Amino acid sequence: MFRKITIIGPGLLGGSIGLAARHRKLAQRVALWARRPEAADEAWKLGAADEAGTDLHKAVADAELVVLATPIGVMETLAQQFKPALAENCIVTDVGSVKYPVVAALGGLLPRFVGSHPMAGSEQSGIEAARRDLFEKAACIVTPTETTDKAALQTVYDFWKAIGCNVRTLSPVEHDEIVARISHLPHLVAAAVVNIVCNNGSHPLEFVGPGFKDFTRIAGGPPEMWTEICQQNRQEIGRALESLIEELGKMRAALENNDGVELKAMLKRAKHFRDELRFRV
Repeated sequence: MFRKITIIGPGLLGGSIGLAARHRKLAQRVALWARRPEAADEAWKLGAADEAGTDLHKAVADAELVVLATPIGVMETLAQQFKPALAENCIVTDVGSVKYPVVAALGGLLPRFVGSHPMAGSEQSGIEAARRDLFEKAACIVTPTETTDKAALQTVYDFWKAIGCNVRTLSPVEHDEIVARISHLPHLVAAAVVNIVCNNGSHPLEFVGPGFKDFTRIAGGPPEMWTEICQQNRQEIGRALESLIEELGKMRAALENNDGVELKAMLKRAKHFRDELRFRV
């Protein structure tokens, strides 16, 4: 599909993209940029790239597709730095889990930028956790605007599909609203539950079963990364938290009133939608 794909960032997602692209032969060459030489060497040794280094201009030179797989907060700075070395028709996309601020910043800076968010990952981080099948059947949301280059959009759409994703399209605003509820809110809830259980130390963890472990798994994600994500999408997450507080208030009232009918109705409704999820995955 491409002569050269360049991945900016050697973490879990960047490394997995490199492994998948090479395995599926989506490019003649896959290059990877890392800030530290040790990270670049590790990415190359693990087979995530044909070439890896710390020279940003060299990494993007002659690339037909550049994938930003770094923390959201540094994407604009990196784009400004590598823009002079981009080929004229190079397409740039990203993997950020918040889209409006990224698209607003990079859409005006790079004429062929298309926002993306592959809904894949784990509580682990770093290229040592990367795997080539990470994106198999994962949802990937592409977030064009009215000014997005149509040919670039189609190319990015096809790239994520070729890497194994089920690709959907949303506006950046709609993306952030939905993801605040299906991804960012659950992470905060899982963290809050762990903190409540361990309020007086870790002793209660000696008694937990698989349900608690499954429910709170995502609380093991990198705190630095999740702090940035939550700050970047704080308004939508704030609205999601208000809705959660309202829903919990209804459950609390049902318990205080010993209203089994209302409580059962709420649990039944949740079970219905959770059961429906099995047929969507």
